[in-house]
Amino acid sequence: MNMSTAFNNALGGLTAASRGAAVVSGNIANALTPGYARRSLELATSPISGNGVRTVGVTRHQDPVLTANRRTTDADLARQSAVSDFHTRFEGLVGSADDATSLAARLSSFEGSLITAASSPDSAERLDQVARTGRDLANGLNAASEGVRQARSDADRKIGTQIDSLNQTLKDIEDLNAKIPAIQNSGGDIGALLDQRQVLIDQVNELIPVNVVARDNDRVSLYSDGGLILLEGKAAEFTFSTTGETKPHMTVANGLLSGLEMNGQPVRTSGEDAQIRGGALMAQFAIRDELAVEAQVQLDTVARDLVERFETPGLDLTALATDPGLFTDDGNRFDAASMTGLASRIAINSVVDPDAGGNSWKLRTGLGAAVPGEPGSASQLQAFSAILSDARPVSGSLFGTGNMRAAEITEALLSKAGANAHVADQRKTFANGAQLQMAQIEAEQGVDTDQELQRLMQIEQIYAANARVITVVDELMETLLRL
Repeated sequence: MNMSTAFNNALGGLTAASRGAAVVSGNIANALTPGYARRSLELATSPISGNGVRTVGVTRHQDPVLTANRRTTDADLARQSAVSDFHTRFEGLVGSADDATSLAARLSSFEGSLITAASSPDSAERLDQVARTGRDLANGLNAASEGVRQARSDADRKIGTQIDSLNQTLKDIEDLNAKIPAIQNSGGDIGALLDQRQVLIDQVNELIPVNVVARDNDRVSLYSDGGLILLEGKAAEFTFSTTGETKPHMTVANGLLSGLEMNGQPVRTSGEDAQIRGGALMAQFAIRDELAVEAQVQLDTVARDLVERFETPGLDLTALATDPGLFTDDGNRFDAASMTGLASRIAINSVVDPDAGGNSWKLRTGLGAAVPGEPGSASQLQAFSAILSDARPVSGSLFGTGNMRAAEITEALLSKAGANAHVADQRKTFANGAQLQMAQIEAEQGVDTDQELQRLMQIEQIYAANARVITVVDELMETLLRL
């Protein structure tokens, strides 16, 4: 080997070592950066000298199978978290068995106040307490219904926000798809753009689980699990109109709530054939169009039972057949055609509510009585108390097919809400564990800082060796020149 060859080989080694140090330091610096994939320097034999080295390029390492599996768990966790939050919220609205402010506890207080008043029917204070506990029970149903309405409205607003984010993210991926080939063809490094695109795809995936298909020139296409073409050259555009404040009677079917469209075509958002199956976006549609609707029906069923019990023929002989009972639908008798949202409108009959200008003594004499009557008579109070213990069918068999007392219906509501919250929390916990496991496995295939530091020390040794060769060549040249 002559000095020129040795010098060229050493110079190529220094260049490779310098580039390798930059790659390794970049790996270490970005070990925790989202979307970053480990880089390695690709070397080859130099064509100038047979045993020299040259830099071919930088390779970005990513396992598409691991990434796809991790994205599946990301989307599932996003969906299960949203569903669990709703069920937990609803359980808090109706209360638990040991909650003093639960609907079951409010009904128990109302029933107890009737029994107490019946033991001393001439006590105005006890009659007032019956009216107040009845109003408290109705207010509890009103508050729970309002909470469900707010949860539904929140879901509607979140859908609007998510759609805006989805459209912008898909457009950004489209732009990156266009930039990457241009930069690559001009000899630039596209690694950072690929990292950025991976982060954007992850964001889309949390909303709608995606399948990534590689195309030529390092471009990609995106498809949803339900078959939607999210990105194929050009990004799809989703449209949705946010309602904001929903009401119990509003649905997509009656046109009062917006459905989802993509490029002007309707998108299925629920069921096994949903086109946005899985992910946070489907979860919000499920909350708005299914879970919150079901929760409202449960509350309305409890409210209907209370209203209808006190409209039982013969229960109050002083009331006309057209008069409302002790509990009313905003002051009116129950109308089966207007059941939706009944829990938000149920109220104690104002004629017995002293705080609303009524007379609590009508609880003793009958709601249609004109005068207080015999103060020692407890028959009407006893009849009101007994009707709560009367086992009767539940509308729609929502809580079972057997006859149930008022307390049993309310307890069934609490039990169902608690069970749903427990199951949803378990699914969320499982999804969280699966996501953490897949993220860990993917991270193990990423940057290992210990290995990178070892490589850096090796590069330092290689750099020093090549630098020594150049120094020796320089000394030899000086010696020759002095001869």
